[in-house]
Amino acid sequence: MVGQQKEAWGQSEQPQQLLQSEQREGVSQPEQPGLADGAGSEAPPTDCTAACCHGGAKMAVLAYSLGKREINQHFTVKNAKLISLVVVIFLLVFHTASRYYGGGDSCEWLLSRGRFLGENVWQPYGCMMHKYKSNEAKTCLAEKRVVFLGDSRIRQLFYGFIKIMDPSRSEDGIKHEDISFEEKSISVNVDFLWHPEANNSMKERLMSLPREASTKPYVIVLGAATWSIKLHGGSIETLQQYKVNLTSIAVHLERLADYGEVYWVLQDPVKEEALSEPRKMITNQQLQLYNEAAADVLNSSKRNGRSRVKLLAASRQAALETISQSEDGLHLPESTRDVGAMILMNSVCNKLLRPIDGSCCQTLPPPNVLQKLSACFFLSSAVVFLVLHALGNNRHRRHVPPDVESLEERKPASAAAPLGLKAPFQALCRMGIIMGYFYLCDRADVFMKEQKFYTHSTFFIPLIYIFVLGVFYNENTKETKLLNREQTDEWKGWMQLVILIYHISGASAFIPVYMHVRVLVAAYLFQTGYGHFSFFWLKGDFGLNRVCQVLFRLNFLVLVLCVVMDRPYQFYYFVPLVTFWFVVIYATMALWPQILQKKANNSGMWHLGILAKLLVLLLFICVFAFSQGVFESIFSVWPISQLFELNGSVHEWWFRWKLDRFAVIHGMLFAFIYLVLQKCQVLSEGKGEALFSAKISNLLLFLSVVSFITYSIWASSCKTKSECNETHPYISVVQILAFILIRNIPGYARSIYSSFFAWFGKISLELFICQYHIWLAADTKGILVLIPGNPSLNILVSTFIFVCVAHEVSLITNDLAQVVIPKDSMTLLKRLAAVGLLSLAVLLLARDSQVRPGA
Repeated sequence: MVGQQKEAWGQSEQPQQLLQSEQREGVSQPEQPGLADGAGSEAPPTDCTAACCHGGAKMAVLAYSLGKREINQHFTVKNAKLISLVVVIFLLVFHTASRYYGGGDSCEWLLSRGRFLGENVWQPYGCMMHKYKSNEAKTCLAEKRVVFLGDSRIRQLFYGFIKIMDPSRSEDGIKHEDISFEEKSISVNVDFLWHPEANNSMKERLMSLPREASTKPYVIVLGAATWSIKLHGGSIETLQQYKVNLTSIAVHLERLADYGEVYWVLQDPVKEEALSEPRKMITNQQLQLYNEAAADVLNSSKRNGRSRVKLLAASRQAALETISQSEDGLHLPESTRDVGAMILMNSVCNKLLRPIDGSCCQTLPPPNVLQKLSACFFLSSAVVFLVLHALGNNRHRRHVPPDVESLEERKPASAAAPLGLKAPFQALCRMGIIMGYFYLCDRADVFMKEQKFYTHSTFFIPLIYIFVLGVFYNENTKETKLLNREQTDEWKGWMQLVILIYHISGASAFIPVYMHVRVLVAAYLFQTGYGHFSFFWLKGDFGLNRVCQVLFRLNFLVLVLCVVMDRPYQFYYFVPLVTFWFVVIYATMALWPQILQKKANNSGMWHLGILAKLLVLLLFICVFAFSQGVFESIFSVWPISQLFELNGSVHEWWFRWKLDRFAVIHGMLFAFIYLVLQKCQVLSEGKGEALFSAKISNLLLFLSVVSFITYSIWASSCKTKSECNETHPYISVVQILAFILIRNIPGYARSIYSSFFAWFGKISLELFICQYHIWLAADTKGILVLIPGNPSLNILVSTFIFVCVAHEVSLITNDLAQVVIPKDSMTLLKRLAAVGLLSLAVLLLARDSQVRPGA
């Protein structure tokens, strides 16, 4: 693996590598057992069987080594990316064709089909259904009139609909009469009109609707069949008359569609064995015939080639799975009735309120000015790259003799001359392609989206699977010091994978999992404090180049996404968080007096000086934590507010900052204590050696295990998230320290690491950010669907593409960092001035344009 992000999550170099090279390439290769050591170092077998087993073990190891090399030779990261590109192109063509030829309207998906997730959560095919609250429903239906017209089943749907607006409303209306609901404060009228048969009486009532009130009906929902079957014994003649009557009614329904939306509700199934004697003739076979008749009639009454009367069939699909719970065999359980009501509310309101987690029935807004400018920028970069590439090829062919050209082709990449302008434009071209994929996934109406649904199996089964993989890919570390580089990469990697599973499974609904993941986020911030403090303490490099390198690597992808995806900076909350804390750490260490390890070695008083700095930082944190008004007033000042506001408020930033406010200073303090103990040679960090003496090591391991168990018990007993979050900042460090001690006290534990987790750890920042739009969907509210109808295959394919994209973005970020951040100070200052002016212009544009809510 080549080219990796060194500053992922704000983690700077570990103390053990700080005095070595600035950037390491690749992952250390494993030492194969039985191959690295000489044959004489192994004990001879005692008998033939042992010898055979011993020889077989060596052959197995050799076969594993050769097989692994063979696989790695053909299935490289580069090949994986090529495969993912081909898959994306194929999926793009497939989805575009299916939308164009197969009817890709998400409103049709919402109204026609879906499935249950669990018992009560309905998932429409290919889109997300928003769960409307009372105030949202009232806002949508303000100054509108909704009419339900039909039999007792339509009355059920009517009650489900009005209970979204008024959950306290009871079903107290007279059964076979009209019922009205009115919300005078917002001028909403919802009426149920009793017309159990599709006949002349229904037609006349529909004809009179536009004249009945000053407010013409905005939504009309109707359906009927069971009474016709019941009163006439399910005869064929009645079915024929039903078709004739509905044909006459359909003409008026098309006219009513001029005022608003018209829905015909297909008949739900019945539980035949539970029907009373007078209803025995209402069979599922009869209902299917009436549904087919209604569909034929309404689909044939078209204007301009398309019927404007919408068929509501999804509630019937939901009823097929739940009708067995019906008490009388005819009427649906309340939960299923509510599904139909929520489908209606989404169909009516999504296009008006545009909820981010309700992708059904939404038309996407056109790109704004910044999005258009970013598209032009990436297209221009691609054109420049192609021109430079063509000029370079022509110059090479014109001036380089064949024998020299062949030598150049055989020259290793590391010996190649710098590519000049071509390299950054090539990186920008690759970034433009990736941003196009981001836009198609989460802004264009190309790929499908589905909502999350948490079950214990969706979280814990993938969790067990990845940890088995991680344990399988264990290798020897290059060194055995505490928190060596391989180990911290491993730590970041498995934590990031846990967080990804947490997000896609919707596990935040389960408080014990939520609290454990909160500790993982605190651990990332702990590493930020630990890594940056160690770098400044050991190297003392406070130069502008170093600061710009870190800030660029942390923020490049997020700033591009803010423009391309039309999202505020605070939406990607973790990047602002680690960026803020890096600036705080830098200021703490760089301000007078600058205290470094070299200076502290001369006098122990300097150690007290660094502790005094940390104490001052702690006091500042405490002051801000208990002064919300002061905190929000500071971060609400323009233009700073543009970096920290979300939906016009800095409250989300306050919440995120306060939640892990002590994690960074804990990391800094731990780094200081560790480096002092290391300098005093108190620790035993040799291969196979315990970190402390036997008694102290055993005691610390015991306390660490106890703290783990105690925390899990406490997290499981929490009743609310707010209650847990109040305690979290004070106790999260105990869990973090417990993990560090368990992982590092035993010498054998420090000597190995998981290369599987470490690989993901090197791109953990990109994985966290990219998941927002190309793995999850609707700004993390849902799941991206590339392979419809097969959730398991969809997750595998989308994850494969997602990981390839994250790795490529990491390479692009590193490539551009070397070009954008020059070593010359004057050149760097000029570029910073240009970037500052550009950023100011972007902020002014963002200030003038209304940013869509993103959280």
